[in-house]
Amino acid sequence: MKTRPAGIGNVNADWMGSLPPKLSAMPLKHLAVPGSHDSFTYWVDVHAPVGPDQKAFVKYLATMFSVLAKKVMVKWAMTQNLTFKEQLEAGIRYFDLRVSSKPRESGKEIYFIHGLFGHKVSEGLLEINSFLSKHRKEVVFLDFNHYYAMGAEHHVYLLTMLQEVFGSKLCNMCAVDSVTLDYLWKNKYQVIVFYHHPSAQGIPVMWPGNKIPAPWANTTEPNKLTQFLEATLKDRSNHGSFHVSQAILTPRVNTVAKGLLWGLRNYLVERNLPTIISWVEAQRPGLDGVNIITSDFVELTDFANIVIKLNNLLLSEQERKQR
Repeated sequence: MKTRPAGIGNVNADWMGSLPPKLSAMPLKHLAVPGSHDSFTYWVDVHAPVGPDQKAFVKYLATMFSVLAKKVMVKWAMTQNLTFKEQLEAGIRYFDLRVSSKPRESGKEIYFIHGLFGHKVSEGLLEINSFLSKHRKEVVFLDFNHYYAMGAEHHVYLLTMLQEVFGSKLCNMCAVDSVTLDYLWKNKYQVIVFYHHPSAQGIPVMWPGNKIPAPWANTTEPNKLTQFLEATLKDRSNHGSFHVSQAILTPRVNTVAKGLLWGLRNYLVERNLPTIISWVEAQRPGLDGVNIITSDFVELTDFANIVIKLNNLLLSEQERKQR
């Protein structure tokens, strides 16, 4: 029987609620928080049309070769193997979300997307809400940062859905520095939604995208990635915001061609994970340090545990100052 790596299961289901008072009183932007990239791609539909986020030549290939081409795309589109619930139980608290309507589908339904269509957004939100209702001290960041084939009516539908599903769990926009776990617990807030689109302006529970910058290295080379992550962290203190370090490698067309049948997990991620994880282990949270760190295939290593344990460095730092 295959065993799951440490950190998978519900060992981290209540990690925020278990933090000592010194950390729950700190601004959340100073804590280390594990996140996932393209968070809800653990299932994609090979029978649906290719997503509108794809380039023209990919759409052409998928039309010509239909399900066969899409099965190759699945290998490159899927960046997570865990369901919503499993990611939450493993300790993931930041979710990178790309959404789209389906071309030629009537109605206003919206789906998660990364090359191919995934689950309905409504299903994912309900699963998150169910977890949060059982774990009252856990807080999630939902970062809606890419929208495809969505008109005004789709945005109204999604914004309404978010408010209906989460209700009073949604945190009102305020100064980022004032957002501590103590503040969130006191107000019974558990969800911070970032909505990178003008249609959310004027809605107090929808935070603008500039409050959570997530610089993207866009490279297949791990050394270039770590150099980029270091450089963007140095610039972090200039922004009064949360911060996402995207510890991810991005496949290019020739990368996909070389590893056509292997896929992202085998060809790009697994062989470079040691370099990426070593960088994560060497970080510290705090004023000029890491905040949210995202990774592909969060179940491949003890990723969430590694990130969560970085917060212990803040405790030892405080103890040194008190001596």
